[in-house]
Amino acid sequence: MFKQTDEKRFRIFSTVFLCLLTIIALLPIILIVIASFTDEKSLLSYGYSYFPKAWSFNAYIYLINQSKLILRAYGVTVFVTAVGTVTSVLVTTMLAYPMSRKNFKYRNLLSFFVFFTMLFNGGIVSSYMMWTNIFKIKNTIWALIIPNYLVTGFNVFLVRNYYSNNVPDAIIESAQIDGATEMRIFWKIIIPLSVPTIATISLFTALCYWNDWLNGLYYITKSELFGIQNLLIKIMNNVQFLKSGSSNYLGVGNMNLPGTSVRMAMAVIGILPIVIIYPFVQKYFIKGVIVGAVKG
Repeated sequence: MFKQTDEKRFRIFSTVFLCLLTIIALLPIILIVIASFTDEKSLLSYGYSYFPKAWSFNAYIYLINQSKLILRAYGVTVFVTAVGTVTSVLVTTMLAYPMSRKNFKYRNLLSFFVFFTMLFNGGIVSSYMMWTNIFKIKNTIWALIIPNYLVTGFNVFLVRNYYSNNVPDAIIESAQIDGATEMRIFWKIIIPLSVPTIATISLFTALCYWNDWLNGLYYITKSELFGIQNLLIKIMNNVQFLKSGSSNYLGVGNMNLPGTSVRMAMAVIGILPIVIIYPFVQKYFIKGVIVGAVKG
């Protein structure tokens, strides 16, 4: 009886404690949303507040006026995120598979090469020269997909450890006795048993592609290839320029543009899709990280 009482108290305490942590985690996001609907003058005069003095839709009205550019940038980002994530997951899972097989002769050598990339890289200048001069991907959609995020050592080892810890060797041996090839084993056995870790690396990779602006900064100069992050930065810089004294010669230096609130609105636009998608993959994300992070 005492054991059940203690367990009930612990569950109540844990629930209350986790609810408090959730509220604390949500407070900054709520503040960003409220700030995006706050009048610019009120925001500058009184600062950020959960109960602003005056409300305004000027930030979103300004962004709606840029809707054509924003929708095109959303299209670019969605395409890059989808293609990049699918390709990355495919390459990562296929690379991790031979590394997890104990009978693969070169598994340690392959693991060393992958681990080496986690410790050293060629740097920004050499990478830029390689991608632009050798692979000629500057101002192409591939410049937003291939560099930096297509394959990462962390994801490869995460998947490899999951294979090693959660796919019994007996299942693979049984499939081999039945005459299954390595490719058939991979697609029919390994992939279906690895949904949690695949969902985890998919989320990791999709977040990287969605939030990426460095590739666009380095390799893209054509505005029609700007993703949503690069476009929002460009819009923010334009707003700052119009509000600065340096634009007085154009007669727009004192325009009532929502400089601060528009930043918050852009943040809301940038994170909204991820906030919507994340709850659907959360259970796979937690399981994949916990199991895949165990040393194999």
